[in-house]
Amino acid sequence: MKNIFLFILLSASLCAQKTETIKLSQSVKSKKHDYKSFTVIDQRANQEIGSVMYHKDQVNIAFENEAAKDLQNWFYGDNPVRGNDELVLLLENINISEDKHEKYSIAKLEVRASTFLKKDDGYHFLSRKDTVATVSSRTTPYLAQSLAKKLTLTFSELLKNTYRAKAWDFVVNQDELSNYSTLLKDKLEIYKTDSLKDGVYKDYYSFFTHNPEPGFIIETNNKGIVTKAVNGKEKTPIRNFYAFVYKGVPFKVIPVGYVEIFRDEQGLFIEVKKEELFPEANSSFMMVGGGIAGLIGSVVANVAIVAIDAKAAQKRRAMAGTEVSLDPFTGNYILPEDFGKSK
Repeated sequence: MKNIFLFILLSASLCAQKTETIKLSQSVKSKKHDYKSFTVIDQRANQEIGSVMYHKDQVNIAFENEAAKDLQNWFYGDNPVRGNDELVLLLENINISEDKHEKYSIAKLEVRASTFLKKDDGYHFLSRKDTVATVSSRTTPYLAQSLAKKLTLTFSELLKNTYRAKAWDFVVNQDELSNYSTLLKDKLEIYKTDSLKDGVYKDYYSFFTHNPEPGFIIETNNKGIVTKAVNGKEKTPIRNFYAFVYKGVPFKVIPVGYVEIFRDEQGLFIEVKKEELFPEANSSFMMVGGGIAGLIGSVVANVAIVAIDAKAAQKRRAMAGTEVSLDPFTGNYILPEDFGKSK
């Protein structure tokens, strides 16, 4: 009788645990590069991804086989072996957790993975995904399925970004991959120099390696606002660049203009408002002179705003700014969790 009771308990426990399989179904075909090999290095300390609840059932989110094998099969399914390039994906973290409330729960997906081009001298960094996504059961009842789809989308975006990326000149050895971010960051010139080169920087890599576009001269309008860069007869709006340095001061181009870039012991950051990074279509913020706006973060820029529109300047000062870091491995913003929320 006791054995029967234990069997019933075990059966009930197994029935209450379900699995949502990560279906790597999106196309990851590369139209630009041909690869000789694709290797996945899984350096996660914990191979378990996590679980969420669906009614009274615990649902585990998992790969069909194992992460490395499934990711390789997915890649090779869309990219037959050919060419000379050796592509490597370093899997650093995948974690799913759930914050349960009385009537709903919020699930969080954390992913960090990077890609490298393997050459004779070692591994050259290409791209990275270091992201956090949340899903609420109030809008998505079946959390596990939504998280599995988000995970597939994250890896798909990483690979597609990888195909477009330029390999870094700096190299790390295989035994240094676990610490690559620290090693590569220490080699970036932008963190080491005290005197910045005036000019425009077309992308994040040229900015962090401190290599401005040759031949370009920055021009301002009659109110002192930077509007474009000129190289002979070529005139390019400043909004088309990632960043620029003017009179020794670095600025980050954002949707509504540009803001000053600051540096501390942690890295580079800007002080910006949510409305400036993610302006709404009906925003009263304006665009001026070649697509550059009057909503700018430095003291000099605020003076320029006043010269253009006092109301816009007053509105900007009334909104609290937040420190937002710049990721040296993607050029993207690292947003704090409370970004844009009222304090």
